[in-house]
Amino acid sequence: MTSEVLLGSAIAIIVMAGCYNTTMFLLSRRRIRRVRGPRRKRLYVFLLACLNEEKVLAESLARITALPAGNFLALVIDDASDDGTADIARAADPDRVRLLQRTLPNARRGKGAALNAGIHHLRESGLMDGYDPHDVIVCVVDADGRLDEHVVQSVDPFFDNPGVGATQVGVRMYNRHQGLLARLQDMEFVIYGDIFQCARRYIGSVGMGGNGQFMRLAALDSLAVPGQEGGPWSDSLTEDLDLGVRLIARGWTNQHCTAAAVSQQAVLDVRRLVRQRSRWFQGHLQSAGLVPLILRSVPTRAAVDLLYHLSSPVLILLTSLLPLSFLVAVAGTVIGSVQAGRPLITPMWIIGPYVLSFTAAYAYGFVYRRRERGLGLVRSILLSHVFVFYGYIWFAAGWWGLWRMLTGKQTWLKTART
Repeated sequence: MTSEVLLGSAIAIIVMAGCYNTTMFLLSRRRIRRVRGPRRKRLYVFLLACLNEEKVLAESLARITALPAGNFLALVIDDASDDGTADIARAADPDRVRLLQRTLPNARRGKGAALNAGIHHLRESGLMDGYDPHDVIVCVVDADGRLDEHVVQSVDPFFDNPGVGATQVGVRMYNRHQGLLARLQDMEFVIYGDIFQCARRYIGSVGMGGNGQFMRLAALDSLAVPGQEGGPWSDSLTEDLDLGVRLIARGWTNQHCTAAAVSQQAVLDVRRLVRQRSRWFQGHLQSAGLVPLILRSVPTRAAVDLLYHLSSPVLILLTSLLPLSFLVAVAGTVIGSVQAGRPLITPMWIIGPYVLSFTAAYAYGFVYRRRERGLGLVRSILLSHVFVFYGYIWFAAGWWGLWRMLTGKQTWLKTART
């Protein structure tokens, strides 16, 4: 009886997730009509929060300074690095790249604090004087982020709509050819962007990522708390998730751009990958504090999706128990077969779990093949079957993140570069 209850619970959770994923896939195929307004000349400001990034920063700055855009600048926020990060920033184009060096004890307090310091510095320096905050677009780029050369031309039309507060571009892995783990991370971000983010354009719940997020300065200003210092970013370990939700709650529209992307470095070591995802998981747990704001200020359709998204840590922890429940059910059936003197396991024991677990793989393969045509459809579908097992990484990351939260560890687990 216990094995039947466990198996039934497992099937119920998988079916619920499958229905949600199918709905999102169908919505992602819909075209969204843009609301256009008068074209404006805008200033683009790229913020790069850096802590010991000498291995990757030079290439990222070279990509930014080579952008075919007329009016932009980049600010490197050196968060008390003890390597050559600051020297690389100084060696870049002085007309386009500025450097802000933070020192201890104020530095190394998280990415959100570094970004807030960057915005404060830009205001104090006068670099944005004379610009309407509605015409200043702030873009957060990770130190390893390599922007497509047409990214500004792709993003700019979204801000013709005065109600758009932020636009997130797609994320790819520039070293996706360096092994299966890197390829699966690239597939993960493509699927998230091309299915879930595209569907959320229709729902009104597009989220912001930590890399390649473009935000109107007026939208960031609307998040300031009167009488308090700081800035628009919180001290959450997933400050990007927090920011996106609060923008929606303020009445701004978040958009997702599929015509351009920022490429970053995939993690090539499983332990480092789990460490990175444990930080994301812990940040999601911290975001539970956003629930009252969502219920109070977000339209119903978007609120339902955001609440489901914020509940994903709980679902991941519950789903991590499903393989065990399946093994318990199989063991119970085998024992029952021995006692009954006949096999109680039917072909449905193979067909059923496959249908429940791998049906989405075909949609994932279809979507990924559109981005990576060189793989071919068959190889993309086979890869997406492996991708289903790759998702088990989140189980280890989830329990690690929960343990860190329960033990009061709040430090920023920075991903090491190679």
